[in-house]
Amino acid sequence: MDNSGQSRSGSGGAGPEGGPEDRGQKRPRETGGGILMGRPFGVPVYVAPSWFLVAALITWVFGGQLDRVLPELGRARYLVSLFFAVAFYASVLVHELAHTVAALRFKLPVRRIQLQFFGGVSEIEKETETPGREFVLAFVGPLLSLVLAGLFYLGMFLVEPGTVPGVLLAGLMISNLLVAAFNLLPGLPLDGGRMLRAVVWKLSGSPMTGTVAAAWIGRALAVAVLVGLPLLTRGGFADGAPDLGGLDSLTDALLAAILAAIIWTGAGNSLRMARLRERLPGLTARALTRRAIPVEAATPLSEALRRAGEAGARALVVVDGQGTPTALVREAAIVSVPEHRRPWVAVSALAQDLKDGMRVSAELSGEELLDVLRTTPASEYLVVEETGEVYGVLATSDVERAFVAAMARTPS
Repeated sequence: MDNSGQSRSGSGGAGPEGGPEDRGQKRPRETGGGILMGRPFGVPVYVAPSWFLVAALITWVFGGQLDRVLPELGRARYLVSLFFAVAFYASVLVHELAHTVAALRFKLPVRRIQLQFFGGVSEIEKETETPGREFVLAFVGPLLSLVLAGLFYLGMFLVEPGTVPGVLLAGLMISNLLVAAFNLLPGLPLDGGRMLRAVVWKLSGSPMTGTVAAAWIGRALAVAVLVGLPLLTRGGFADGAPDLGGLDSLTDALLAAILAAIIWTGAGNSLRMARLRERLPGLTARALTRRAIPVEAATPLSEALRRAGEAGARALVVVDGQGTPTALVREAAIVSVPEHRRPWVAVSALAQDLKDGMRVSAELSGEELLDVLRTTPASEYLVVEETGEVYGVLATSDVERAFVAAMARTPS
């Protein structure tokens, strides 16, 4: 489920990501996603700490059901329940991998997959270009969950009913059906909401119209879950329906509140990011670029700053004897040098060599500009005209401030 403003598709959906957040660190070294479990298709899979909480909860609840169905297991029922919890989240991982494979097929970069408290999240970094691809990208997750449910159902015919394998297969069949059904609900941030967004996008010709419709339906779903889930579970779904593990009304209400909050927040974030994306074209490299002056490598910092002040410039570009840019003087390094030492420090000591990706076009704007900055993290970039002439220096800090300002002006 997409429960953030980033490009996420979760037991749920897929959406765009924006923001110049990965400065100074390359993606493969990213931390904070939890425990790294592997890299299928080159995409890191993390297990968040919250997963252990839900695994314990599933083990306890399913263990109580096993005690009624297979009382002869004794305490071993909790070992079987733990296996069920792991197998269920393996199914969730297959759901997320379906989103990932589809995204990679459409040449959309996938940042990571994370298994967490309520399912999983596939963080897809770009938005699809067409409503058809958006629909396919969202639909493959529930489709794989339905396929798994069918496989577990067929497996039930190969084992004795009332045995541990039979109960496990039945539980996995039902849980995958529930995952598919829940994610097909037609509201953001769920997969069904992404599918609805794609349909409205196709009919209206506007992705924003699709997002607004799916997000508000998602908010309506959140209210329905908050009110309806406790009533539904208290009523036992129907006469003769299976026991849900003895959860009391307080637990039902708490579960409903958590689910409703996740859906409401995810819908709001999807809407906010769509509105932000409309503002992103205003983020242009040309408008954000600082005026720069060329200086030779041996120039004392104090002299370079004096020249910059006279020219009204805010950046320094190190050039060789032919006037070709070779490095950029880092703003953070300048600030770190005390004023009394600046006459004795050459600008070359504070410069970062220009590398591939650190030259950007002055014509870049919006998501295209952010994508370029994410590809080659740096504190400053050399901005050039289409003719190759130096236009100035773009500081990542300036882009970040403009991005944050755009977010602050974006209503939820």
